[in-house]
Amino acid sequence: MNAFSPPGYAARKRVNEIIMGLCVAATALGLVWLFLILVTLLWNGISGVSLAVFTEMTPPPNAHGGGLLNAIVGSLIMTAIGIAIGGPIGLFAGTYMAEYGRHEKLTTVIRFINDILLSAPSIIIGLFIYGAVVVPMHGFSGIAGALALAVIVIPVVVRTTENMLLLVPQQLREAAAGLGVPRSKVIRDVAYRAAKTGLITGGLLAVARISGETAPLLFTALSNQFWSIDLTKEMANLPVTINNFINNPDPNWKRLAWAGALIITFAVLALNIAARSLSSRNASK
Repeated sequence: MNAFSPPGYAARKRVNEIIMGLCVAATALGLVWLFLILVTLLWNGISGVSLAVFTEMTPPPNAHGGGLLNAIVGSLIMTAIGIAIGGPIGLFAGTYMAEYGRHEKLTTVIRFINDILLSAPSIIIGLFIYGAVVVPMHGFSGIAGALALAVIVIPVVVRTTENMLLLVPQQLREAAAGLGVPRSKVIRDVAYRAAKTGLITGGLLAVARISGETAPLLFTALSNQFWSIDLTKEMANLPVTINNFINNPDPNWKRLAWAGALIITFAVLALNIAARSLSSRNASK
C-alpha cells in the first residue's frame, strides 16, 4: 500500500481476496462433483450403449441383451405432447404479461403463481395430476404423463417469454403502431421476431427440464415392459425404466439403466448447450 491509498484500503483488499478465494473454492467444488458424476456415468454407461439399446425392447428379468426402444419412444411421445400443450399456454401467458398487462395487478398475481410453480417439486405436480386425471380415468396413462410434463413446461416458458419480450425496445412497437399496424400484428411480426432466438431458447430449456423427470411419471404414466403408443394406457418411459432397472439386482437391467442415464444426460447437455449458444448469439446482436 502506498501513501496515496485511501483509509481502509488494505482491509477492503483483504476482504475482497478472502471472498474471491471462497468463490473460487465453491466453483471448484461444484466442478469437481460435476466431473465425478460425468465420469461415473461414462464409466458405467458407455459399455451398455449399443445399437440394440435403440432398436430392441426392454428385456424381462434375468434375460440377456435387449434395449430401451419402447422406453425411448414413450418418453419422446410424452415430451412432445407436453411441449405442444404447455408451450403455447406459457407463450400466451408470457405475452399477456409483457405486452398487454405489464402494469396490471393480475400480472403480479400470475408472476407470483408462476414463480411458485417454477420452484415446486415435480412430485407435487405428479400427485396433482394423479388426483385430477389418473383417479377419474381409473388408471395410469400416457395422457396423464404428458399433462404432468406440460404443467412443468408452462412456468419455464412463461418466465422466458416475458423476459425476452421485455428486452425488445419499446421504440420498435411505437414505430409499428405509428404506421397504423394493429397491436396483435405488432406483437406477432415485430416483438416475436425480435425475441425469436430467446423464445426458442426457452422452449429448449423446457424440453431439457422435463426430459429426465421421474417423479411425476411414476404417479401418472407409470411404465411397462412392452411396446405401446396407446396414450390411454400405461406407457413406457426412460426415467421410470431407469429407476426400476437400477433398483433390481439383475446385472443386465443395471447395464441398461446406466446406458439410459447416459443417454438422458447427454441429451439434456446437448439441449442446454444449444440454448446457451442461441442466447449468446442473441446477446451479441
